[in-house]
Amino acid sequence: MKAIYFSGKAGGGKTAAALGIGLKLREEGLKVSYFKPIGFRKGTVKKDDDDVALMREVLNLPFASETISPITINSHYLTARFMKDNQYFYPRIEKAFEQCSINFDVVLIDGSIEPFVGHNQGLDDFNLASKLGAVVLPVIRADDDFHLDQNLFYLDLWSSYKIPVIGCIFNNVSQTQWNKSNSIYKPLVEEKGFRVLGVIPRQVEISSPTVAEFYDVLQGEILAAPEHMNRLVEEVVIGTMTIESALGYLRRAPNKALITGGDRSDMALTALETSTSVIIFTGGLYPDIRVLSRAEEKGVPVILVHEDTYTTIENLHSVYRSIHPQNKGTIELVKNTIEKYVEWKKVLEFLKG
Repeated sequence: MKAIYFSGKAGGGKTAAALGIGLKLREEGLKVSYFKPIGFRKGTVKKDDDDVALMREVLNLPFASETISPITINSHYLTARFMKDNQYFYPRIEKAFEQCSINFDVVLIDGSIEPFVGHNQGLDDFNLASKLGAVVLPVIRADDDFHLDQNLFYLDLWSSYKIPVIGCIFNNVSQTQWNKSNSIYKPLVEEKGFRVLGVIPRQVEISSPTVAEFYDVLQGEILAAPEHMNRLVEEVVIGTMTIESALGYLRRAPNKALITGGDRSDMALTALETSTSVIIFTGGLYPDIRVLSRAEEKGVPVILVHEDTYTTIENLHSVYRSIHPQNKGTIELVKNTIEKYVEWKKVLEFLKG
């Protein structure tokens, strides 16, 4: 059995990359398992990890969620109870990993929401990959030069931990970053001695979260069009300016989420005449009934939250697209994307070698 550790930033597409490669490997006759040592809870409602539910069904795994992902944390996980029980965490991870490995050719290990998360307890990606005897496949999302610097720093860390890097994938690359990623970023990675297995363009169907995923994080109250929570959200616009100033932004932003105060019904009504996926009212202020009536006509969900606009925006940092088992078309698209843009056979060669 061999293990491949997919490491990267949440929302960068590491689970999608693992899924696509896993499906291609399975087509080659390999028995593929999945393991996520540290899960992250996005919303306030306790439920199965979306990635675990996806991989368990698609790969037909016989394990319970608690086995596939034995530890779940959030951004305030360092409690007195956690610190008291921390000595049991790695043994629990190791035991669960062994269960997910039996009778499988390869285990795809899904890293945490950031490679450094859990470092204070030795549960970061670097320590876990080393302890579990995995090779690593970093999934890089470089939206700008600073993000590229961060990923180059991580590559140096993998080397310092003496963990083999099977290759890197640039994922979710925007159209504006496509040329730079291929002509500048890719050569910089290769100059460090790391193979770039592929550069994958951003695809709305895979990378954009749905309104339902916004709601999972924000909660609040759904005031209109609850049957359209599957709409995709490509951009977020903050409606704090005048209508005249905002009009250009509202027209240019496709499939957007508008975040504004409940007293800005004028902004919401204007947004509803453009490409809008959801309107989020902040501060607990109910909007004018005209907004709700027009939103129902347009099939645009309206969500009311009691936090202020700044807090709402901060909460949205943990929103990213999750693929669900019923999204058959998206799953097939993920597999075809790996086949088209990634040298996945290099992974196969490693496993068979």
